[in-house]
Amino acid sequence: MPLTDGRRAPGYAAPADGRAGLGGRRGVSERPTAVRWRVLIERQGRAAAENMATDQALLEESDRTGRAFLRLYRFDPRCISFGRNEPARERYDAGAIARLACDVVRRPTGGRAVWHEHEVTYAVAAPVAAFGSLRDAYREIHQRLAAALRALGADATLAPDRLPRPSTAVHRWHACFAAPSGGEVLVHGRKVIGSAQVRQGGALLQHGSILLDGSQEILTAVSRKPQAASDGATTLSAALGRPVTFDEVADAIVATWGDDATFTALHRPPPPSTARFSDPAWTWRR
Repeated sequence: MPLTDGRRAPGYAAPADGRAGLGGRRGVSERPTAVRWRVLIERQGRAAAENMATDQALLEESDRTGRAFLRLYRFDPRCISFGRNEPARERYDAGAIARLACDVVRRPTGGRAVWHEHEVTYAVAAPVAAFGSLRDAYREIHQRLAAALRALGADATLAPDRLPRPSTAVHRWHACFAAPSGGEVLVHGRKVIGSAQVRQGGALLQHGSILLDGSQEILTAVSRKPQAASDGATTLSAALGRPVTFDEVADAIVATWGDDATFTALHRPPPPSTARFSDPAWTWRR
């Protein structure tokens, strides 16, 4: 997957509970290693399978070379994604999803279902040593994203590491945005970013959705059993009382990321794993 470096990104100083999808070995906290980030901003949406295959390819590239990537992108068409080990066949009605004429994909990371429509999707693929440990990475990446949201005027904070467990069966079935997990980004106490993570060799992939507008309630409509889809969620547009665009959020993330970074163009055919992520046998394997 050839990479071509372009103009430098600004590098201003910026002013993780397993239920959300931490995967792989969690490790012991160690001293982080400085890295130089390659930033990819994809303003035109891609199909779900290609997006997941691209994130997987960046993880493999990071594991192989030690490079660190920050990718900001979107889905086109709109999409439902399942966590890697989520029992989707048990929870969701494949026929109802098909009638939506949307994409559906199973992520390489953990966590639960997400409706991707009005959002900025982010992916971080980097050596685990860049953050110290998987759990340190979960929190550090969220701290950087929260700094970007604060730069836009949102009162973004991180959820406490320990939160009460869901008290009802409806919430135990919940989708990603139904309730926050420890270390996630909140605005006015409500979840605005949902993330999941996996480790491969010495590298990690963490990706997630930053909600700009809309609702996750479509997941309730395609569920086989009653569940909460977005009880604990908010969007940036709701929090700020105005429309919020992909471009302004992407620019704020890059400006507050805090490390040396270079804008990178990704020149490649669709990654080989696109076929796997397109395969219904993978999507509905559980």
